[in-house]
Amino acid sequence: MEQRQLGKTGRRVSVIGLGCWQLGADWGDVSEAQAMATLHAAADAGVTFFDTADVYGDGRSERFVGRFLAERPEAGVTVATKCGRRVAQDPANYTPGALRAWAQRSRENLGLSTIPLTQLHCPPDPVYEDDRVFDALDEMVSEGLIGAYGVSVETVAQGLRAIRRPGVATVQVIFNAFRLKPLDALLPACAASGVGVIARVPLASGLLSGRYDETTTFAPNDHRNYNRHGEAFDVGETFSGVPYGLGVAVARRLAKTAVPEGWSLPEVALRWCVDAPGVTTVIPGARRPEQAVANAAVGSRPPLPPEVAEAIRAAYDQEVRPLVHDKW
Repeated sequence: MEQRQLGKTGRRVSVIGLGCWQLGADWGDVSEAQAMATLHAAADAGVTFFDTADVYGDGRSERFVGRFLAERPEAGVTVATKCGRRVAQDPANYTPGALRAWAQRSRENLGLSTIPLTQLHCPPDPVYEDDRVFDALDEMVSEGLIGAYGVSVETVAQGLRAIRRPGVATVQVIFNAFRLKPLDALLPACAASGVGVIARVPLASGLLSGRYDETTTFAPNDHRNYNRHGEAFDVGETFSGVPYGLGVAVARRLAKTAVPEGWSLPEVALRWCVDAPGVTTVIPGARRPEQAVANAAVGSRPPLPPEVAEAIRAAYDQEVRPLVHDKW
């Protein structure tokens, strides 16, 4: 699989990574055996970047990743975690002491003395302007508690603010065929600043898998059931903020207009993200080993022809843009 430089971290990672939210919580039940099998399958398929967070199952996902690292130290996997969402989203909670405590807990969960990459997990707007936060992160890097730090953002504007901080190594952002706004300014700015881009939710919570229709139901403990209107967290994290019925319809359109012979819709959706200038790695989630393997295979496929991007842009401009472009 192709490897790319992960921003200012000094590490190279696979262009297809593994998002580990599914292994912790909020996507229905995933057993311990299933989670571990998925991690091993991803690594066997060439994935060298795992993204998790301390809030996924309140550490469950991190602990699975830590167990994997102990079992497969030779795999060469770079782990990124995130912090800040286990407390009320009051900027006053983002203190130097809290940042250290969060990092220490993640180090214990992961079984690592140094976390390769820690990311602020979609913090409130005032945090981006708080020098104490970034000074503390710089100190943690100098002390070896973390190798590098980045920011996971909800909006393009937040990403552009984050990269003004010289220590920010990466930006993680929702980027997929339903969320094209990062193409306009954020991706070029990150590339110009040497900041890595981690593209999350590349399949729009599964809508771009093409497997769902108007009758599909989701488990009660799956955010695709309980967060459709932002009841629990930012609605943009669920189906990329696109109303479910419209997302199903646009996915059908893309299956007809944007999928070349020999490709499937999810393969196109992932490869389109990989092909976007400025993207470092794309982190689809997986609940089963076969999903992780199928996703990873896209990292070895050739770039898509230009007409695919044109079809995606047309569908976005005509049907999706009015609902999402100005929100995130």
